[in-house]
Amino acid sequence: MAHPVIHAEIRSEDPDATRDFFAALFGWTYSDGAFPGYTFVDTGVEGALPTAIGPLQGGADAVLFFVGVDDVEATLARAEELGGNIIQPAQQVPGVTFGVFADAHGHAVGVAAN
Repeated sequence: MAHPVIHAEIRSEDPDATRDFFAALFGWTYSDGAFPGYTFVDTGVEGALPTAIGPLQGGADAVLFFVGVDDVEATLARAEELGGNIIQPAQQVPGVTFGVFADAHGHAVGVAAN
């Protein structure tokens, strides 16, 4: 399987203010996401990378991209073997399993599978 970047999100302590900022800056609009306070960005461009703004899910404010993988738990385990740390263990929401790790230098990256 190829491992493309499939999703991006901004996790914010104040997602409403974050949405207001980007709406004013870029004209983005939003639709509801998988859980309260989580929204998907409508950039007005068909086929744009799916992007979301939501509340913190542990940790601090962050901008993340998610890489598509076959097995989220196995990928997180492999990241640990390579010196990384799991920030957010595998979780499931309707239609997707995802998790977040930091590489050995602290760069946070998400992984997701349908």
